[in-house]
Amino acid sequence: AKMWETIQIALWGTFLAVILGIPLGLAAARNIAPQWVVTPVRWIMNLLRSIPDLVIGLLFVTAVGLGPLAGVLAITLNTAGVLAKLFSEAVESIDKGPVEGVRATGGSKLHEIVWGVIPQVAPLWTSFALYRFESNSRSATVLGLIGAGGIGQVLFDSMNAFNFRAVSAIVIIVVIAVTLIDSLSQIMRKRLL
Repeated sequence: AKMWETIQIALWGTFLAVILGIPLGLAAARNIAPQWVVTPVRWIMNLLRSIPDLVIGLLFVTAVGLGPLAGVLAITLNTAGVLAKLFSEAVESIDKGPVEGVRATGGSKLHEIVWGVIPQVAPLWTSFALYRFESNSRSATVLGLIGAGGIGQVLFDSMNAFNFRAVSAIVIIVVIAVTLIDSLSQIMRKRLL
């Protein structure tokens, strides 16, 4: 049950990070946003990426208390910075032809993004999000050590009680879960790309 809670922490954290990462990534792309928008957004992305999720997790444990919410929020902020960076780089490397085609038909800037940019980057963005979900499932376990919920909390309690049988069982469960998530993610990425 605690491993499922850990996976849910990683899933919700990644989902919310994608929701934040898309507008940040678009605003940070030099080929579609003006420089006066790109510069501050890139500063925000750098700030989010540079603070380790354990530090953010400790801040959220203090702010919202012990439990999964602190883990979800910590993963969300850290991953949003990483995904926004990856998303913006993908947008900067698109083919300009479809965007110019939308512009030539009289489309607005929003139409250019929706019909010229998103179709080109969607498979890559999905691949990035799946990879971060894999990574976040491991991070969620570590965040549990500081009280952010999930199986990490049980692992920490078992280590403190010198219950090494339970520690071994938990480590095996984590390895199996991460391996299954990795395998599922690889299958999904192959279908997308």
